[in-house]
Amino acid sequence: MDWTLEVVILPVSDIDRSIAFYRDQVGFTLDHDTKTEQMHVVQLTPRGSGCSIVFGDLPSQNQMVPGSMRSLQLVVADAEAARQELLDRGVEASEIMVFSPDDGGTFFSDPDGNTWAIQQLKVRGQKPLIPVDHRGRFGA
Repeated sequence: MDWTLEVVILPVSDIDRSIAFYRDQVGFTLDHDTKTEQMHVVQLTPRGSGCSIVFGDLPSQNQMVPGSMRSLQLVVADAEAARQELLDRGVEASEIMVFSPDDGGTFFSDPDGNTWAIQQLKVRGQKPLIPVDHRGRFGA
């Protein structure tokens, strides 16, 4: 049986500001932005990921302090390219830290102070965790 992690709740103080940051600056895909009289819930997914972030104003989403998530980790095949993409989009990212010839990374924070690590694993360039078919669709 597969056990997949597909959603991480992210504590934020301003839903619209967080949408703009993660969609427009970091480059996550906005999967849905659902508003009713009772709630506002948003889901965004990093390109190539099977796991999304969700934030909103439901009671269960407000149990953590905004900015309290530490070291959520994204994995890329090329940390230099990922860092440059963030910088080009106006996101402050740390210098690359190299741990081994195939592993290194950069770090950034969202407007609330939730922190992210971007780890380079060169093998992801040849062997992604989620296969993509020749048309660029997941699940090949």
